[in-house]
Amino acid sequence: MPIICEPDENAARRLSAGFREHGRVLPDLRAVAEALAADPAEAVVVVGPGVDLRAVLAFAAARRGDRPDLGIVLVRERLDVGVMGEAMRAGIREVIADRDFPALMDACRRCWEVSQEVQAGRRAAAPVAAGKDGQVVVVFAAKGGCGKSTISTNLAVALAADGRHQVCLVDLDLAFGDVAILLRLTPQRTIVDAIPMVGRMDEVGVHSMLVKHDSGLATVLAPVSPGEAEKVSGALVTELLGVLKKMFDVVIVDTPSQLSEHVLAAMDVADRHLLLAAPEVTALKGLRVTLDMLELLGYPASARTFLINRADIRAGLSMADMERVIGARVAVHVPHSQDVSGSINRGVPMVLESPGHPVSQAVRQAAGVIVDGAAAVEQRGRFRRGRAARR
Repeated sequence: MPIICEPDENAARRLSAGFREHGRVLPDLRAVAEALAADPAEAVVVVGPGVDLRAVLAFAAARRGDRPDLGIVLVRERLDVGVMGEAMRAGIREVIADRDFPALMDACRRCWEVSQEVQAGRRAAAPVAAGKDGQVVVVFAAKGGCGKSTISTNLAVALAADGRHQVCLVDLDLAFGDVAILLRLTPQRTIVDAIPMVGRMDEVGVHSMLVKHDSGLATVLAPVSPGEAEKVSGALVTELLGVLKKMFDVVIVDTPSQLSEHVLAAMDVADRHLLLAAPEVTALKGLRVTLDMLELLGYPASARTFLINRADIRAGLSMADMERVIGARVAVHVPHSQDVSGSINRGVPMVLESPGHPVSQAVRQAAGVIVDGAAAVEQRGRFRRGRAARR
């Protein structure tokens, strides 16, 4: 039964009327916190218009860390875009107008359903995590426009859809991430929800922020607002990936086209760097500069896999030319196709929409290179020693 927090007796009576005998009315948030501590199974809290907004936001932010399964519904006398934005960032699931009883009932039902899913994941988290020592793969391209996010999403979906691997895709392009759009996902939860967990992150908390795709793929989505990217630290990325690799067989990390603090933190944890380029001089130059930087930072060359996207486009560069610039063999060549743009616009990855398409076949080849590469296991200790030497 939901807890209703409202200091005004008339408002409390009005809010609880729809729940009949199934709602508990409490006068303040302190009493709510005590009730939640006494009843870990409680799933929904309705906060009335008489409760101070700042107090509600602080309460919600705290519960996001210690009670990620709890759904909070905020009732306000009038709906304001600014208030709704603040509420969602604090972890409040629903904001509705006062006296809109059908909306209140629907919001509480949705919150209860989400809470049941999170609690089910909580019960399953321990056995799922046991024995996992997954592989973290960072996908990076030094130049934008190489199709990195499209490759990342298709690669992750291909691995998840085969039924043999539990896979998570992390959108680490915090300012302009496209994973949610490419997979037609609603970012109800994002990486920002991990902020209160820093220093004490575990499988239960991380499970609560995952967004599932129909293929079975789990995702950690980028923030909805670009300004939220500043709140995510490199330490959070390190801790998050450390937990995810205990939960999944493969963790794919899609990154922005710059070696930022967050990207380097991911590369530190990673077992493999999948480096992309297009058959263009500027993209290859960017890749060459990236390789020089990775060498300078001490990352082992044996942990790198090279992929050329749109490899058969007429650009006057042969594969031998490109490998000469890179200084290494290209493991995967993904062909150019106009069909990719259509799949992007429809929000359906090519590997699902057209499994037999040459692009899909090349992506599955990349998946095989990643999963079957024995060097990934051998390099794990060396990655950490390399980074330790740079501190």
